Amino acid sequence: MRRSPAEIVREYGPFPGVEAVHGVSYDGRSVWFATGDRLNALDPDSGEITQVIETPADAGTAFDGVHLYQVAEAAIHRIDPGSGKIIATIPAPGAGGDSGLAWAEGSLWVGEYRARRIHRIDPDTGEVLRTIASDRFVTGVTWVDDQLWHATWDEDGSDIRRIDPETGSVLERLDMPAGAGVSGLESNGADLFYCGGGDHGALRAVRRPKAKAR
Repeated sequence: MRRSPAEIVREYGPFPGVEAVHGVSYDGRSVWFATGDRLNALDPDSGEITQVIETPADAGTAFDGVHLYQVAEAAIHRIDPGSGKIIATIPAPGAGGDSGLAWAEGSLWVGEYRARRIHRIDPDTGEVLRTIASDRFVTGVTWVDDQLWHATWDEDGSDIRRIDPETGSVLERLDMPAGAGVSGLESNGADLFYCGGGDHGALRAVRRPKAKAR
């Protein structure tokens, strides 16, 4: 396993009225982050919040190229980002114990926090298609360049790890500094991960390591 310290390249916030950050996603322009009762769109260049959607938002967030998906207790809502309207709802696999959320390969990937699992589910029905076990609490999920990464946060610290999507084996690990927990995780599709800062009410941009030369 390749292991290294996480390189935090930028911090955003804390933001007025935001006590905690939950899910995090990225639509190619804005970083969306969930803060309990609303979704916030952040311009990652200016650091300004450019849009707010009032909606239950207490865990993971994802974007499929058209719609936002948001965990709201025991449900996952599909949301039109333009109007903010909920246009569909499916059950969440953890029935209220879910955390991270990501979109990849036509499916939603859902972290089930205390069960230490990641589920691939059908975005139309919520049917669980497969499950991957982890050895730590799952607090965020993202895919980038066919790599599955997830965030963890236990009593002894937090990290971002790349795992084998078939076996769940840890292939690479980025250790966060003490006190810098990760609640929500999303790649920008290139060289950064956007990470929720939990009850610090902030976001962090963490450098994604370059692929190791063969």
